[in-house]
Amino acid sequence: MHELEPSVSEKINQWLQGNYDADTKKAIQDLVDQGANTELTDSFYRDLEFGTGGLRGTMGPGSNRVNKYTIGTATQGLANYLKRTYPGEKIKVAIAHDSRNKSDYFAKITADVFSANDIYVYFFSELRPTPELSFAIRQLGCKSGVMITASHNPKEYNGYKAYGADGGQFVSPHDKNVMAEVSAIKSIDDVKFDRVDSNIETILEDIDNSYLEKIKALSVSPDAIKRQSDLKIVYSPIHGTGITLVPKALAQLGFTNVTLVEEQTTPDGNFPTVVYPNPEEKEALTLALKKAKEIDADLVLATDPDADRVGIAVKNTEGEFVLLNGNQTGTLLINYMLTAWEKAGKLTGKEYIVKTIVTSYLIDKIAESKNVTCYNTLTGFKYIGELMTKFQGEKTFIAGGEESYGYLVGELVRDKDAIVSSAFISEMTAYYKDQGSSLFSALLNMYREYGFYKEKLVSITKKGKSGAEEILALMDKFRNNPPATLGGSKVTKLKDYELRKETDIASGSISEIELPKSDVLQFITEDGSIISARPSGTEPKIKFYCSVNGKLDDVTKFHAADAEMESKITSIMNDLGV
Repeated sequence: MHELEPSVSEKINQWLQGNYDADTKKAIQDLVDQGANTELTDSFYRDLEFGTGGLRGTMGPGSNRVNKYTIGTATQGLANYLKRTYPGEKIKVAIAHDSRNKSDYFAKITADVFSANDIYVYFFSELRPTPELSFAIRQLGCKSGVMITASHNPKEYNGYKAYGADGGQFVSPHDKNVMAEVSAIKSIDDVKFDRVDSNIETILEDIDNSYLEKIKALSVSPDAIKRQSDLKIVYSPIHGTGITLVPKALAQLGFTNVTLVEEQTTPDGNFPTVVYPNPEEKEALTLALKKAKEIDADLVLATDPDADRVGIAVKNTEGEFVLLNGNQTGTLLINYMLTAWEKAGKLTGKEYIVKTIVTSYLIDKIAESKNVTCYNTLTGFKYIGELMTKFQGEKTFIAGGEESYGYLVGELVRDKDAIVSSAFISEMTAYYKDQGSSLFSALLNMYREYGFYKEKLVSITKKGKSGAEEILALMDKFRNNPPATLGGSKVTKLKDYELRKETDIASGSISEIELPKSDVLQFITEDGSIISARPSGTEPKIKFYCSVNGKLDDVTKFHAADAEMESKITSIMNDLGV
């Protein structure tokens, strides 16, 4: 058993002697009595920080855990930041929560602290999706907002997404400034927990209705929906918030044949029917796929607990249901939107789309063919939202997305949105069916026209403090000794987003990367493969994003081409030693 570091022991004593409730103190003392030093170290070795997704961690007592006090401290820090940023103004915020255990409790704590700081709170009286919170912030003229969620993480997790006045998550320098305010709080006694009821107003249906009406107004193929209104859609909210709005959004667009996965419609923070409530995992869609086979559905949709991500399944050319990955769905959706805008004569040269640097470069190729600008941002939808805010009033955002199953159509929100995405994926499916095609056939035809791109994400989990150190060592190794070849192709460029430098390997010439610093490395090979290594900002993981491409001249040869690309990815990952 390892000894506790002095800084950890000091933090533990602060909590045992400070103004914390008896249950919290007892839980900590029990760990001390058990000699549970590993758990105590992980609970106290640092304070929870805002990563790409805000504050997120496992629930429990401690400075590195999600609990009443870390939520309260974060809210007090955010309140101090808002009062400093908007001196003398009446500040309004919006608060929502997902279906996780204690989410409603943490939302109430957040509202209490804001109200005690004389900040006016619009409080969603029932659970609602993350994108609706983003919408509400702008709709209600708020300066900030908070969503209590840990997105698609396991049930032990919860978290806190903080938003700015534009409805987007805080980006630099604002995220750092908020954290500076949080860090400045040295005692829990500095947190105002005493609720002021007159500063809290509950909201719900008016915001729902406004949001749904505006989603309907974005529709680009209403006639195709009319003709295909009985499209067979199976939908699962995976025990999350999507149940509150996805069925309504589909009905509003005109879809009349939506089958819900009944076993997963009730919001439940224990997520009893799945291992992980993550639509990226095939297992999470087991019940939805079973239902789809029973009724011979055209489309399967499944959203994560806070309904900002959506996974889909469609029938392939052999009539079997297959899951599309985030790159495939995002590329199809953006291609559909650009094509629809082009056919409607709406492309004026001022339109743009946005994706992240680890999302399929097939999207760039499609945008280029239609003379629409495609911007690449760092990983994290907050950067897409930041760009949308920057261009508001000058250019028109059509759609955007990231490979991790998050997409956005239109400018209603500044975050990924599974409500609007479910609506438009359904519309897209109806559009292709109306033309006698399936969504899978549309995917193959897109590959034939623009090139076959295959992407794969490999994640390696390293838990706790020691895991974080291992991930750092791995990134150092790649940074200082990059591989010479990957998958039999020479590495020609190294992009280091931490140093903001792009190195041409052959000439040694270095150019600047015009994006903020981020701990991401990208290897680009002679044959156009792109491999990105990135430690996660919200989980104890290092992620490898592998993208390879080739031609698909004949759609009947898809399986052979797919197997060849899969083999190439395996070879690349072997070369990386992961």
